[in-house]
Amino acid sequence: MLYKDAGVNINEAEKALAGFKSKIKETYNKFVLTETGYFGAAYQIPDGYKKPVLVSSIDSVGTKVLIAIKAGRYEGLGEDLVNHCVNDILTMGAKPLYILDYFACGKLKKETITSIIKGMTNACKENDCALIGGETAEMPDIYSDEIFDFAAEITGIVEKNKIINGKRIKEGQKVYGLPSSGFHTNGYSLIRRVIFDELNISLDSYIPELQCALGEILLKPHRSYYKKIYPQIDSISGLVHITGGGFYNNIPRIMPEDLICYIDTKRWEVPPEFKFIARAGKIPEKEMFTVFNMGIGMIVIAEKCDLGIEIGEIKKGKGSLILDGVKDTNL
Repeated sequence: MLYKDAGVNINEAEKALAGFKSKIKETYNKFVLTETGYFGAAYQIPDGYKKPVLVSSIDSVGTKVLIAIKAGRYEGLGEDLVNHCVNDILTMGAKPLYILDYFACGKLKKETITSIIKGMTNACKENDCALIGGETAEMPDIYSDEIFDFAAEITGIVEKNKIINGKRIKEGQKVYGLPSSGFHTNGYSLIRRVIFDELNISLDSYIPELQCALGEILLKPHRSYYKKIYPQIDSISGLVHITGGGFYNNIPRIMPEDLICYIDTKRWEVPPEFKFIARAGKIPEKEMFTVFNMGIGMIVIAEKCDLGIEIGEIKKGKGSLILDGVKDTNL
């Protein structure tokens, strides 16, 4: 019996790697000390830091994978993953250095993984981040032939005295919101239940209020805020990436105990895709703000800045967060 008889085709994995090796190399810079294929990946810490601190994070694109599989469109997932990870470490003031990915599947399909890596490498170049390694695991007894999972670990760097951790947040500072590009990578288990079980419609279904097919909205890549925020990073007291857990579970993570982040939800128009899902699923407004980004992908807290729109301010008090205008009733 051969390994491929058990469902694992090593040659296919090697062919796939050879096909996108040059694409990965496009993300390298002078600090990358190893090429793809070593047992480990080496990256030299850049010069110019007095007390450099490495900031790491790991994440996946969740069940958005299942939407991509249904649509047969995968490149956006690579952008999703890189941009999500970059935004996470950006909240601590970190500049991205490198990223490593993990791809697990039941049956390796060269076209699928090549498309994903293309999306990753494009996003890496856009975010000044090197894709220095990864793992591709074919596991037929864990995943079915069509299903795969996809995650990445990112490492960035920040000067120790410039770490953003919420400690510089003060009463009277303003709260700004930067617009998202849709659902990003969160809430897709609820979205899938609404569109496939409650509405029983396909991704090709044209939604008049969205003025496009449903799949177009659901597969929009997660937006990166690195290029927009990093040039102003020294003037920022707090950053919140609105991901899983929405407003209610993410903003309190950075708030000092004696301060409240007051946000007026009437300061921006919630995009139609969120209203569509809320109405179709009869989802209470408070639940929507607990699960989704509601059109605001990143929160910036600062004395003053020109990032996004001003949506609130920091006040004295207990409770971490007040979302003015949010009700327990349906949208």
